[in-house]
Amino acid sequence: MKKRMKKSTSFLFLTTMTMIWGSLAACHDDVNLPKPNPGEKTELADEWYAGGKLGTTFNATASAYEDPTPAIEEAGLEYQFKMGEYFFERPYNSSTRPFNGRGPLYSRPSCESCHCGYGHGWRITRFDPKQWGNSTELEICNSDGDLLSFFSPKFQGMPPFKSYLDPAKVKITWKEYVDDWGNAFPDGEHYSLIYPEVEIPEDGYYVKPSHNGKPVDVKDITIRLKNAIPFFGNGLIGAIDDDSLLLQWQREEAHVPLDPTRFKNGQWAAIDPITKLPFRFGHFLDLSTFTWDVQHWANFNVTRKGHTNINVTKEYALTASKDPEVQKVFYKYYPEWKKTGNPEKDIYNYFMSDDHPIEMKDGDYLNYMVWLRGLAVPAARNLDDPAVQRGKQLFTEIGCATCHRPMWITGNDLFKYPGDLNFTPNDARLPHYPKQKIWPYTDLVSHRLYMKNDVRKGWIRTPPLWGKGLMKVCTGHDDRLYDARARNVIEAIMWHGCSREGGVSHARWTTKKFRELKKEDRQAIVKFIESI
Repeated sequence: MKKRMKKSTSFLFLTTMTMIWGSLAACHDDVNLPKPNPGEKTELADEWYAGGKLGTTFNATASAYEDPTPAIEEAGLEYQFKMGEYFFERPYNSSTRPFNGRGPLYSRPSCESCHCGYGHGWRITRFDPKQWGNSTELEICNSDGDLLSFFSPKFQGMPPFKSYLDPAKVKITWKEYVDDWGNAFPDGEHYSLIYPEVEIPEDGYYVKPSHNGKPVDVKDITIRLKNAIPFFGNGLIGAIDDDSLLLQWQREEAHVPLDPTRFKNGQWAAIDPITKLPFRFGHFLDLSTFTWDVQHWANFNVTRKGHTNINVTKEYALTASKDPEVQKVFYKYYPEWKKTGNPEKDIYNYFMSDDHPIEMKDGDYLNYMVWLRGLAVPAARNLDDPAVQRGKQLFTEIGCATCHRPMWITGNDLFKYPGDLNFTPNDARLPHYPKQKIWPYTDLVSHRLYMKNDVRKGWIRTPPLWGKGLMKVCTGHDDRLYDARARNVIEAIMWHGCSREGGVSHARWTTKKFRELKKEDRQAIVKFIESI
């Protein structure tokens, strides 16, 4: 895919409304910012700056998710940002430095092939990891929601190796769902809801499923789809002070049950054992910092200092080592691993060795960190539109803002990361976002929605809403929720109102209020959500 040409972001530092409006009007006719009187210098209200003054781009075109923050330019990190972007977009291979290293098992050929447009992927009807823009993974687990020990996001293999399962045998069926209200509003307007069911036959698994060393029967397996989260704004989320995050959880615990694996009795029930920080990223709050060094090792099997082993499970190594087809040609592909002359033993040792050559340098990963922490959030749009203002008022009145908390103020952003790159607080090699008023529209807390074929453990982080109104412009689709089951904002809202055996959605009370609104008020809320 050809790289889109991007406009310079230097206009982000312009302070006059006239210059901002001129830049925006030239690139996106639908963006509505108030026009000042000629010659008048007027600052926008804080709310327009979704990512704060240091984290917002006023680009509203198809490249809106790709812009660097003003903090990148202030720190003089434009080159590092572009190099990090380069590694994100280029396909990995087995021979061309510095992009060598992909394999022997991997998830996608490049990051962007999964996260096209830098957002999350669209709803899929078949599981094809070679499909551009398919950022969907499979959550394969037992009936308790525990991931099986063979689970891996790597569904492609470099010869002579085979993937964990055969993607062609993954069957995805989208089924209609009828809620308690018959998929209709009181005024008679109807909406549609769909959910996925996923099946994999026994012969679809190359590595037999197991959990804690014990085999799991295929009929006892549950499978869920999981879409990746967008990248933009993660540096700003990471800049929120830990104490502010703790206070938010404490406030909510007084009113609603929270995930006991993450929070209990006013304190963290678990923190990241490596970073020693509370979790704040990922659908299931399983990441404390959003970093790339571990991700590339995990998803592409790119080795680096500290990660010189190949990321496969012991079960996979045993299966591949006993495979006659792999044994037959293993030395053809890996002649240097003819250590004993016994292919079964050499294949197993190849996978289990923790002394593979380093394929990417620390500097490459440092550029990734600059790029990842440096992605800007698109500015809010059309906030002075009366319908948008009405939608904003109703969004708060009916309770949406309870979980989708509008505004946070970042802390001092003393970045902490215990990896090999030896970052220090206020490290000049990274962009920083101290004391920024940001508008992500999330409480960063896990809640339960009790949807049909819900997430494997039931708990899911409130996703940020900022920038989502540009998703169709940037990615070509408007699919929402963790598995992309919602095809538009209305469907996403109505999935919040589930009530079934086992529990009632934490957001059902506000969903009931939404459905009782007049049609024009429901549309106003949708318009507001698409503006922030």
